[in-house]
Amino acid sequence: MSAAPLVGYSSSGSEDESEAGVRTKPGPGGRCRGQSPLPSQRLPVPDSVLNMFPGTEEGPEDDSAKHGGRVRTFPHERGNWATHVYIPYEAKEEFLDLLNVLLPHAQTYVPRLVRMEEFHLSLSQSVVLRHHWILPFVQALKNRMASFHRTFVGLEVTSGHTQFLDLVSEVDRVMEEFNLTTFYQDPSFHISLAWCVGDASLQLEGKCLRELQEIVDEFEDAEMLLRVHTEHVRCKSGNKFFSIPLK
Repeated sequence: MSAAPLVGYSSSGSEDESEAGVRTKPGPGGRCRGQSPLPSQRLPVPDSVLNMFPGTEEGPEDDSAKHGGRVRTFPHERGNWATHVYIPYEAKEEFLDLLNVLLPHAQTYVPRLVRMEEFHLSLSQSVVLRHHWILPFVQALKNRMASFHRTFVGLEVTSGHTQFLDLVSEVDRVMEEFNLTTFYQDPSFHISLAWCVGDASLQLEGKCLRELQEIVDEFEDAEMLLRVHTEHVRCKSGNKFFSIPLK
């Protein structure tokens, strides 16, 4: 297998998760003599009381300031959980050494690039699950994945593409069972190394990507260190993680 090619891409969407609520306060008590009784008004529950009983269906509160400015790609609604199916990649020391060379070079073109905290290969888009769908969804994934063997992956898959398409096909079937969005029509499997807010594809394309590819090609043992032995597929739903073993 040749050293994995590098790819630059951008994602779009309003990606805004903000909730606005309007509370009404009751006016001064009492009524004029001779008037009909006013209809009973529902008084707002104090926040101190609401916070005593967090809902079991609530996902974790999302604060974009804690995530480098990233915000959700769809509006938050009570009981909705962002869900993603992927293969985790455990970065070894040699991989991080390569990344420590690639990222500073890329940052000369796009200074706001930030290194990924974790690495993975996506098998689905991010979709929305209702809380009571999570366990049936994960069980359906386990049933679909039961017959799959282990595989290897680099920055961008240069071998095993057919096997990954087979995995995606099974994930898509589960998505269809729950009326959710399936994966891309002609996916390019890759592991993201860094990210930034906004579309920086123009700065990364051309000369930058060619120079980064040269670094990968010349890196000692790049072909071997960009392979990974994986034993499971992971599903993340809100703050819950599920591991689905591969045969």
